[in-house]
Amino acid sequence: MTSKWLKRFSQMAELVASWSKDPSTQVGAVIVQSNRVVSLGFNGYPTGISDSAGADSRDTKLLKTLHAEENAILFAKRDLTGCEMVVTHFPCPNCAAKIIQTGIISVYSPTPSEDFHKRWGDKIELSQSMFADAEVSVNWI
Repeated sequence: MTSKWLKRFSQMAELVASWSKDPSTQVGAVIVQSNRVVSLGFNGYPTGISDSAGADSRDTKLLKTLHAEENAILFAKRDLTGCEMVVTHFPCPNCAAKIIQTGIISVYSPTPSEDFHKRWGDKIELSQSMFADAEVSVNWI
């Protein structure tokens, strides 16, 4: 992916992330193939599940929430083999497994901040290892 297209899709992922109602972490994902948008997603509750601010405990919220990568994969409703994904936050191991399973070949993510790496470093390393084993290229932006 050229830097011009990567910049556009990164900006799109940021915009899509802003649609999340999560007050603490808004995440966006854009799936592309040949510089065309295939699907997009943001983190949030499934359709039809009430997401009233503050109604659920943190643990319940985490159990109910679909991640941006999951939503983008589910929304695509098509074969994703050979596609690429641009995300606003590096995928967790559960999302990494889904990305690998769908045949997505590349993930583009901003380099994690020191604070983000401190909180999620073990999960980042596990996801990176999974991607390496599956030959999914990781591209830090």
